[in-house]
Amino acid sequence: MPMSADSALQTSASLQRELNVLDGIAIVAGTIIGSAIFIIPSSIAAKLPSPTVVITAWIAGGILSLFGALSLGELGSAYPGAGGIYVYLREAFGSLPAFLYGWGLLSMIHSGSIAALSVGFSIYAARIFILGSMGQKLVSVSCIALLTIINCFGVRPGKLVQNILATIKVGALLLMVAALFVTGRHTIVPRAPKTGFTFGLVQLGTALTAILWAYEGWHVVSFTAGEMKRPKRDLPLALFYGTLLITAIYLLANVSYYFVLSPSEIRDSSAVAASALSKVYGAPSVQFLSVLILISVLGAMNGMVLTGPRVYYAMAKDGLFFGWFTKTGKYGTPLFALLTQGLWAMILAWSGTYEQLFTYVIFTAWLFYGMTVAGLMILRRKDRNRERPYKVPLYPLIPILFCIAAAAIAMDMIYAAPGRAAIGITLILTGVPIYVVFQRLNGFSQSKS
Repeated sequence: MPMSADSALQTSASLQRELNVLDGIAIVAGTIIGSAIFIIPSSIAAKLPSPTVVITAWIAGGILSLFGALSLGELGSAYPGAGGIYVYLREAFGSLPAFLYGWGLLSMIHSGSIAALSVGFSIYAARIFILGSMGQKLVSVSCIALLTIINCFGVRPGKLVQNILATIKVGALLLMVAALFVTGRHTIVPRAPKTGFTFGLVQLGTALTAILWAYEGWHVVSFTAGEMKRPKRDLPLALFYGTLLITAIYLLANVSYYFVLSPSEIRDSSAVAASALSKVYGAPSVQFLSVLILISVLGAMNGMVLTGPRVYYAMAKDGLFFGWFTKTGKYGTPLFALLTQGLWAMILAWSGTYEQLFTYVIFTAWLFYGMTVAGLMILRRKDRNRERPYKVPLYPLIPILFCIAAAAIAMDMIYAAPGRAAIGITLILTGVPIYVVFQRLNGFSQSKS
C-alpha cells in the first residue's frame, strides 16, 4: 500500500535538506524563464485587439498562475514530503492518478520539456557558433548530460548552478527592459481595434493559453519539498514570491516592447525582443540577446533536471516504480532517477521524436494541475484535522477560479486539436498496465515480508 504523507516525509530524510526559500525562488524563476518571453509576445499581440488588452491578458495569466502557486503552497505546507504534485494527487484521489502523473512526467512531459529546451539551446547556440545539424544534436545531448552529472553530485551544486543562472538571467532581463525604457518613444494608450479584426472569447482563450504556457514551471519547486530545510514555511513562500517575481518581470518586458515598437511592428515580428533591441541599439545588441536566451534556457533546463527525479523517487518509495529509484547514492540525491531521466531526455533530443509526442501529451499537464487544486478542496474535508501552517487566502474562490482556468485550457486544446488530445490521453493511459504490474509486485513483496 502507498505510504502516508507523514511516513513519506520521514523517508525523504535520506535526501539532503539543503534548500531554503531563496533557493526555492531561484528554482521557480529559473525554471519559468526560458525563451518564451523573448518570442511569443508577438503572437499574443496578433490575437488581441490593442496593447491595453495584451497587457491585461498578461496580468490575468500571472494572477491565474499565482492562484495555482497559492493553492500548491497550502498543499505543500500540509504534505511536505518529496514529490509535490504526485503526493497531493495521491492523498486526494489515490495512487492510480498520482502514478499516471508521474508516468507522464518521466515518459514525456518533464523529459520532453528537457529535450525541447536542449534543442532550443542548440538552435540559439548555432546563431553564435558554426554548428551543423550533427553539431546541434551533440550540443543538445551534451547540455543534458552535463546538468545531469552536476546534479548527481548533490543538491548543493545543483542549487548553486540554479541560483547563479537565475540571478544572471533575471538581472540581464531587467537590464534589457531598462535599456528599452530609456530609449523608447512610444507609450501604451487605449487604441481602437485593428481594422477588420474579429475579436471574441476564442481569440482571448487562445492568447491566454499561450500566456499561461509562458508561465509554465511554477509548480516544479514542489517536487523538492523533501530537500527543503523548512518545507512547511519555505515552500509556500517560494511558490508565492517566485511566481510574483516572474509576473512583474513579464509585465515590464511586455510594456518595454511597446515603448520601442509600434503595435503593428510587434505583431509582425517573429522575435519581438530582438526586433526591439536591434531597432534602438543596432544588430550587435542581438548577440547580447542570444547569450541571454542561452542562459535562460540553460537555467530552465537545470530546474527541470533537478526537480523531476524527486517525483520518481517518491513513486518508488510507494512501491509503484523501480526500487533502485529510491537509491540516493553518496551525495544524497536520487541518483538512478536522475540518470534515467537524463538518458531518456538525451534519446528524445537526439532522435527528435519527442516533438510530436510532446504536443500530444503536454496538454494533459493542465488536467493534472486542475485535479491537484481540486484535490485541495477535497483534502480540506477528507483530512480536516491535518495541520496546515499556511492556508490559501479567499478560499474557496482562488482554487475554484484556477480549476475553471485549467479546465478551460484543456478544453481549448481539445477543441483546437481533438485528435492530438485523444492520442495524448491514450499515451498517459498506457501507464495503467504498468501501474497494475508494480502494484501487484508490491503487494506480493508485502505479503511475503
